[in-house]
Amino acid sequence: MSTTQSERLRELLEPLVTSQGLDLEEIAVDSVGRKRVLRVVVDSDSGADLDAIADVSRALSAKLDETNAMGEDAYDLEVGTPGAERPLTEHRHFVRATDRLVKFQLTEGGELVGRILTVDDEGLDVEVPGVKGRKATHRRLAFPEIDKARVQVEFNRKDKKDKKEEEEA
Repeated sequence: MSTTQSERLRELLEPLVTSQGLDLEEIAVDSVGRKRVLRVVVDSDSGADLDAIADVSRALSAKLDETNAMGEDAYDLEVGTPGAERPLTEHRHFVRATDRLVKFQLTEGGELVGRILTVDDEGLDVEVPGVKGRKATHRRLAFPEIDKARVQVEFNRKDKKDKKEEEEA
């Protein structure tokens, strides 16, 4: 997809997404066999439930049909949210990942895995899990120190309620 088409689609669709209380995270047009697929990724601070995605999908579909922005050829519209292991690229992504485990690629080389505790305009505070029985440590990362960051999926994580119940027992 040309940058011009991407920019036109973003300009056309972003106000609709924003009016639904969501952020437009990504737009991509891909060819799948003979079909074209327009993928729109949306999110918000509180997440996007299925009803919100259905509402914005209907609004986007109507706008695309009305303006013929995708041309005459058939295409499929897919609206969804970022995946579980989404890359963090914007300040709002880090804020939304507070209390999540994140793998950081550092600009100076190396990587760090830690849980985001707080985020401000300059960077974030991270809790680095202890290894082999050691206590967790805290570290401050400024945004310029972070080359890449990606949320990690945790299957066995106990939430705060579970930890509190264990401490009381």
